[in-house]
Amino acid sequence: MKQEDINTKAILSSLWIFVLLNIFARDLHELGRPGMLEQVMSGVVDGVTITEELMLLGGIMIEVPILMVLLSRVLHYKINRCANIFAGAVAIAIVVMNNLKPDLDNIFFMVIEFLALIAVICIAWKWNLKSIKSKEEDFCMENE
Repeated sequence: MKQEDINTKAILSSLWIFVLLNIFARDLHELGRPGMLEQVMSGVVDGVTITEELMLLGGIMIEVPILMVLLSRVLHYKINRCANIFAGAVAIAIVVMNNLKPDLDNIFFMVIEFLALIAVICIAWKWNLKSIKSKEEDFCMENE
């Protein structure tokens, strides 16, 4: 099946869901690391004190893929395309920032998230109005 045969908005939204699930899986997986639960409960993780401001920053960072799941479905083509390219780049930066001292499992999840985000950017970059218009014309001709 060709990419143009599938709704690009659905593909982008699905990729954002995939990224989000990988972020959650990585975070849950991290809780299994020896001593992690104790660190979280003490409020100091890997030497970093967990403050309200840090929690807000974490919330903002996770909101990018959450928001893009919806926006990929509802935004008009031109804005949608730009939003996916921009948010994909921001999300890549977030993934890198969150993995400055990665261990093997973090690298595993980081590579998967990185590849999915590259796919988001590439699909949005290659998405053109011509393919949308030709689909609309085909739909109109079928319904005449």
